[in-house]
Amino acid sequence: MQIVHGDPRYPLPLVEWLGAEAPAAITLLGDPALLERRKLGMFCSVRCPGSVIVGSYDLAQRLRQGDLAVMGGFHSPMEREWLAVLLRGPEPVILCPARRITVSRLPLEYRDPLAEGRLLMLSCFGEGERRATADLAMARNRFVAALADVLFVAHAEPGGKTEAFCLDLLGRGKRLYTLDDRSNENLLAMGARPAGEIC
Repeated sequence: MQIVHGDPRYPLPLVEWLGAEAPAAITLLGDPALLERRKLGMFCSVRCPGSVIVGSYDLAQRLRQGDLAVMGGFHSPMEREWLAVLLRGPEPVILCPARRITVSRLPLEYRDPLAEGRLLMLSCFGEGERRATADLAMARNRFVAALADVLFVAHAEPGGKTEAFCLDLLGRGKRLYTLDDRSNENLLAMGARPAGEIC
């Protein structure tokens, strides 16, 4: 299903947060009602300290019993681990790839959650975007952040793109959480809240 900008079903937060950069259309595969749930956007830098990996895995386990729809691109190694854990639980998951959605190439592990109505695939990219790139991933992250009610960033490398992304979101008033870990002192100093407050 595709929802174009201007359709009453088009998510208003995309217009409010992205303005002129809001996508002309979004493509959905799965139950669109999941967009009505309270949503937690999850992010992590590619490099992630061991203590953060353990804490993030524990949080993903706790989210399996929560009432949040968990959303993200699930592209970095830590994010892929979260997705594997979440797909085995009952909670809703919104997967936003940094490319178009291709029904013919769906992984087997997506099929049951889609059929059960607890997985929604959501893309802001058109037919021409067949492969994820760094630029598309950043556009996707802004898309996820716009739709999410709250955000969790497991780790953002100091001086990296994820840290700059977090600083921008915090400056615009987004509620952002991270693990209370020495390696996340940069995020905590910027105003991120301890992740224990999420659930």
